[in-house]
Amino acid sequence: MARPIALDLAPRDPRVELRRRLDEAPVEYAEALLDSYELLQQLHEHGVFDLLRGLLGASDKLVESAAGAAKAEDSVRAIRNAIILGKVLGQVNPDVLQCVATAAGETLGSYEKPVIEPPGLFSLLSQFRHQELRRSIALINRFLEVLGQQIKLRAHGK
Repeated sequence: MARPIALDLAPRDPRVELRRRLDEAPVEYAEALLDSYELLQQLHEHGVFDLLRGLLGASDKLVESAAGAAKAEDSVRAIRNAIILGKVLGQVNPDVLQCVATAAGETLGSYEKPVIEPPGLFSLLSQFRHQELRRSIALINRFLEVLGQQIKLRAHGK
């Protein structure tokens, strides 16, 4: 009969193995390792690890709260609106949006409360001589026209 071969393995110490790998690591990694140690120490000093431990400990409660909030009708509507706004911003020509931002900054963005007296009827009519005003009014009219068409389509579609 065959006899079993005795296999006596020395207990393995993972720290010794890690220390050996660290000692054999190329010298070019030394600066990166030192930076990593410094970063870890700063994270520890600022309590980031404690915060992460707390988050992990309360993860079930956080997930429940987030899921409850996401199920709310207002949250669903807000997410849908955010997606639609993202699409709108993607379709707007950046040059036009820059013009809108500049115009808003120059007319509404002053540090002092703007004092704008309402113009008289003749003064208002004389402003229509300026091409810029007519161009802006045409843009606003086109926007309102398309908006009205979309509202009509949505009303008849439902």
